[in-house]
Amino acid sequence: MIPHKIDSLATLRLRIREFAQARAWESYHTPKNLVMALSVEAAELLEPFQWLTAEQSQHLSADQHEAVRQEIADVLIYLTRLADLLDIDLLEAAADKLALNARKYPVEKAHGNALKSTDFSND
Repeated sequence: MIPHKIDSLATLRLRIREFAQARAWESYHTPKNLVMALSVEAAELLEPFQWLTAEQSQHLSADQHEAVRQEIADVLIYLTRLADLLDIDLLEAAADKLALNARKYPVEKAHGNALKSTDFSND
């Protein structure tokens, strides 16, 4: 099977929708079930990093890299399917969240630290 080129989130969304429809999985793809599946896949993303040092996690073997790549794909697929069902534009949502985070974490307060925004001094 030759994979179809996917060059945008819109195309990915359509391919996932078609994939699910061809298998009559719509009844299983409820927001609740997709969130649960997404959580499982996100947890599986931890496995290739388990027991690695911070340094080792930045220099994965080819097999480790492929395992991470596959799990990231699973997370993206479930997230995209969930967004499709809930009519959420992922790029718009991400842009909105980045703008919100920019306000919550201004450079002058957040630069070089990992504090939560609620821990910033009010000077």
